Amino acid sequence: MFSLKILRMAVAGSMESNDAMVTVEPSNELSVEIESVVKAQFGEAIERSVMEVLKNLSVDGCILSVKDRGALDCTLRARVETALLRGCEGDR
Repeated sequence: MFSLKILRMAVAGSMESNDAMVTVEPSNELSVEIESVVKAQFGEAIERSVMEVLKNLSVDGCILSVKDRGALDCTLRARVETALLRGCEGDR
C-alpha cells in the first residue's frame, strides 16, 4: 500500500485570525500537537479532522504541529494536506 513519506520540514498557513499554521517534520513515528484559541470548544473536532487527513494520505510517520487561530474545518484540512504534500515533494 502507498504511504506518504515526509522528507523535509514544511509549513502551510499563517498566524492570521481565522487561519492555522501547520508545520510538518520527518519522523519514524507519528506525533501530533495541536494549539488552538478554540480548543475548549472544538479541540476534538480539530483533532479528528487532522487525523482524517493523515489517514487519507496514508501518513504513518511525521511530527505535525497545528497552531490554530479559529480556522474553518475546510481551511484546517487544506493547511494540513498542503504541509504534508510540501514535506514529501520529490518523493513521487
